[in-house]
Amino acid sequence: MSQISARIFIPSQVSQSFPCPMAFVRHRPFIYCVRCFSNRALSAANSEMHSRAYSTDKKETVSGVIAKNLRLMKEELITKFKSPVLDTMFDRTRVMWQYQGPESLEKFKVVTDEIIGGTSTAELGTSPNNKLLFSGNLSTDVPRDGETVRSGFCTLQMIPTYGSFNRRVEHDISAFNTLHLRLKGDGRAYMVNIHTNSYFSLNHDDIWSYFLFTRGGPYWQTVSIPFTKFFLSSQGRVQDRQSPVDLDRVIGVGLTLADMVNGEFSLQLDSISLSYDATQSEEFVYEAYKHY
Repeated sequence: MSQISARIFIPSQVSQSFPCPMAFVRHRPFIYCVRCFSNRALSAANSEMHSRAYSTDKKETVSGVIAKNLRLMKEELITKFKSPVLDTMFDRTRVMWQYQGPESLEKFKVVTDEIIGGTSTAELGTSPNNKLLFSGNLSTDVPRDGETVRSGFCTLQMIPTYGSFNRRVEHDISAFNTLHLRLKGDGRAYMVNIHTNSYFSLNHDDIWSYFLFTRGGPYWQTVSIPFTKFFLSSQGRVQDRQSPVDLDRVIGVGLTLADMVNGEFSLQLDSISLSYDATQSEEFVYEAYKHY
């Protein structure tokens, strides 16, 4: 059965045609739909005319946007090629992130299994010790959607920064070989994640991870993890074909709790830093199989 279009004439010489799927049911629904669409059309037309009247003052021109992004690209190139060898020749350590106040929390975001229908909760805040506090409640209840078979994770992720032409800013940390985290945990097992900027959209979910076993109690601990121990995973599954971390395309470091234990969790984070350890000689601790 074909649909009927109700044409509504707007006083400002603007006309719009709306298909009405309920028009063929009865006479009263048809009138109701016409009134409903007419009110929507009036408001839409008025807002459109109002936005057109002031669009020239608010929106940037194409040439202005291109010039702005070219200036940003110029600054990025100058920063990248401004003595990169000298910066790493005498600098054996580097601080990626350190808590320096509530504004430091803006570098992170929290993701839970709520995106797949789970019931885990997590939040980001400041602890009584004036450190980053990652806390919440982990739940392994599987959503009843007929598709999901596992659930229960909470993730703390660094928010990527964007440069010219809306490109993700990549951090080259290839001059270092060890990752350090100063934290105070609750005795639960977490995962340390390294996110990189992939060349292809197929590898968008690829991350490098390693286990983090925290100690409970009042004492802080400094965890040192060589980059050679991180293994490749995608969507929570360890990949058969392993490869070292792309240290020249890093966009952030994060933490994930998915130990399949229901209950509350709490972790305080003070800093994330890098270092170069000359005593490490291994290139990659996992077997890399050749595929023919």
